[in-house]
Amino acid sequence: MSENRRFLVYEDESPFFWLGDTAWELFHRLSREDAELYLTTRAAQGFTVVQAVALAELDGLTKGNAYDKLPLTQSAGRYDCTRPDVRSDYNYWDHVDFVVDRAEELGIYIAFLPTWGDKFNRAWGTGPEIFDPANAELYGRWLGERYKERANILWVLGGDRPLVKQNHFEVIAAMAAGLKEGDGGRHLITFHPDGEQSSSLHVHDQPWLDFNMIQSSHGLADRDNYKMVAKDYALEPVKPTLDAEPCYEDHPRGFNAVNGYFDEADVRRVAYYAVFAGAFGHTYGHHAVWSMTTEPSSYFINDWKSALQKPGAAQMKHLRALMESRPFLDRVPDQTLLNENHEGANYAVATRGESYAYCYSPNGLTLKVALEKIQGEEFEASWFDPRTGEFHPVGTYPNRGEQAFTPPSSGRGNDWVLVLDSK
Repeated sequence: MSENRRFLVYEDESPFFWLGDTAWELFHRLSREDAELYLTTRAAQGFTVVQAVALAELDGLTKGNAYDKLPLTQSAGRYDCTRPDVRSDYNYWDHVDFVVDRAEELGIYIAFLPTWGDKFNRAWGTGPEIFDPANAELYGRWLGERYKERANILWVLGGDRPLVKQNHFEVIAAMAAGLKEGDGGRHLITFHPDGEQSSSLHVHDQPWLDFNMIQSSHGLADRDNYKMVAKDYALEPVKPTLDAEPCYEDHPRGFNAVNGYFDEADVRRVAYYAVFAGAFGHTYGHHAVWSMTTEPSSYFINDWKSALQKPGAAQMKHLRALMESRPFLDRVPDQTLLNENHEGANYAVATRGESYAYCYSPNGLTLKVALEKIQGEEFEASWFDPRTGEFHPVGTYPNRGEQAFTPPSSGRGNDWVLVLDSK
């Protein structure tokens, strides 16, 4: 983590922007050839992280991978997480190795979930529950040892389930301890919570938790994940945070197709909302890609290969480029940049460094900006287009008082970022 505990950095202290994609079923459903297609596409689109699960959600214990290989052996009719199945040539874990190693060659980190949450808390889903604290630690140690030398691993515990019973907390703590023992503490660890929650709810104070994850989810409520990020940002001890599961492109709103589907405007909004509110990065998702769907339906309206090219995915690289274009590690969220704001769908968010400021207008409404928040007697203003990544210069202004700026266009899908640079 960075010195101020807000960001992730490389070993040389240069900043790392987490631009994630959700591919929960990557290990479980894709062949080598399909994994190659997926990873090379996402690398070309500028993604730096892929989120994937070893013991997957969709029948991950009972249904074999693309080569009909299962991850675990059985003992007395139960799947045994202390005995991963490594008996055959090119077994399940050999395939996971291939994906991890190919991702590293392409500059992609794997946010690696040891298991989906239904394997320790089958509140819903297929399960079965197979973990207790003792075997969770052994499984974690085995994983840690296996991937100790891989540089592109970030461990993610949890898996879309709450921690309700004492046993749930103990399983997660034990698995974290096993991972740290197995890999010598080399890799960072976080926790993926259930919907509309953050890892901070359950485990913020745990010493093994290096950074927080939010799942703002896919419900019908206003896209206001900036509130969740701001809540995490204010916590002590200070830890980085990000929205690792916001609304997915082409996901049914509120999980019901009768409500329509989230589109590229929705996924852009939550991305800029989260990062400008203080997140150190962001995860994009497409409903057909996380599931690696091959047969579209009213719930999954694309196949995964065509969904790789959806506009929201292609536009995420512009957010990364914008954040990496100015000094990264001195950036803070700052709503005092906005003298006026709107509620709900038109809410604007703002962030700044010492020599620049960004203000995001989700529907292209006029921004009234309080100046003198950045250095210099003058600043240059421009509009950044989140759809194309292009800058449109506006002019040079004195850095005092208030100034109103009106974006080039307005309406749904006409979101803009006002960029102020000290001159």
